[in-house]
Amino acid sequence: MDEVFIYDHARSPRGRGKSSGSLHEITSVALITQVLARLRERNNLAADAIDDVALGVVSPGAEAGATTVRIAPIAAGFSDTVGGLHLNRACASGMEAVTVSAAKIRAGWADSAIGGGYESMSRVPPGTGGGGAWGVDPALTAEHPFMMQGVAADLLASLRGVGRPDLDAYSLASQERAAKAQAGGFFDNALVPITDVIGTVVLDRDEHLRPDTTLEKLAALPAAFGFEGGALGFDEIAIQKYPQLTEIQHVHTAGSSSGVVDGAAGVLIGNREFGERSGLRPRAVIKSSVTYATDPVLFLDAPPETCRRALRRAGMGVADIDLWELNEAFAVVPVVFMDEMGVEHERLNVNGGAIALGHPLGASGAMILGTLLDELERRDQSTGVAALCAAGGMGIATVIERV
Repeated sequence: MDEVFIYDHARSPRGRGKSSGSLHEITSVALITQVLARLRERNNLAADAIDDVALGVVSPGAEAGATTVRIAPIAAGFSDTVGGLHLNRACASGMEAVTVSAAKIRAGWADSAIGGGYESMSRVPPGTGGGGAWGVDPALTAEHPFMMQGVAADLLASLRGVGRPDLDAYSLASQERAAKAQAGGFFDNALVPITDVIGTVVLDRDEHLRPDTTLEKLAALPAAFGFEGGALGFDEIAIQKYPQLTEIQHVHTAGSSSGVVDGAAGVLIGNREFGERSGLRPRAVIKSSVTYATDPVLFLDAPPETCRRALRRAGMGVADIDLWELNEAFAVVPVVFMDEMGVEHERLNVNGGAIALGHPLGASGAMILGTLLDELERRDQSTGVAALCAAGGMGIATVIERV
């Protein structure tokens, strides 16, 4: 089977996911189109050089759905022969788009692809287009309870004995690391300045960061999911499933949860022949990529076992990995992960994560994969794992090695 190489990646800045955010005026298709165009132009790709484009988007309603994934490559200057595939594995979508594309290349059914994703959360809020039967259909949820993700984060913290001080300390580190990385230009090579319809740059750097964050400010924030989640009955669902708990300790706040943002990303992948034909040098090889799922009520605990399985597929162990990127859906996810996997914080999310930078749902998987590669190159290290938890207890992990 063909080896699959990462040749390049690009992403938009993350814009605050509200009407006052800098990317609010940019349509979904314009956002991803500018990222795809940058990959084509920077790598001098022929219009028909790519076999397919796969894009993750979690809320594919309104302007973000339908034919967006088909027209975006064409609008970016690729040939009409380049198709588009929409994927939705919740928060894992952007990485799954890369994985599915890589699988086709590895099987010999394609030579090249761009995998990535987009989410305009200020324009197309989560749930646009409907939330599906789970959580809405009483006949279904009576047997298979639906869990609010914020309450699930507090449930995981309660089960693992993770307290508010641990979460706040981790969240402060995310902010400090992201601010340092931004000031040091660590993200610059990947960033695509986003322009409006007349070509004016509206955003050229991530804008969700709060570099003035302190432990005192974090400690003053109220719990985000106690009243709302408890009032809706999610606490009771959690305790029914985990009766060893008498109550859920609501410890997550807005400061220890991922930020709502707009963003888009793309990863250019292909076999060796594609690179030689296009005059490109491979930057990394994809060693393995695995999906796995656990209890939907617990929701967020899949990454450790998912990473173990991905490492086994790659013939590697935890000690073989130089750097880890784990999406910071909530602070408890990386805190528990480090404890379970024996991974030091000095090797995990070294440039901050979604708590500071934000989590554009469909794009995050592709974004953190690119961030991981850039940091491996900056440090002249070799191996890395990027992973995410996803709705309903799912997880995804991808192992890469620099070429």
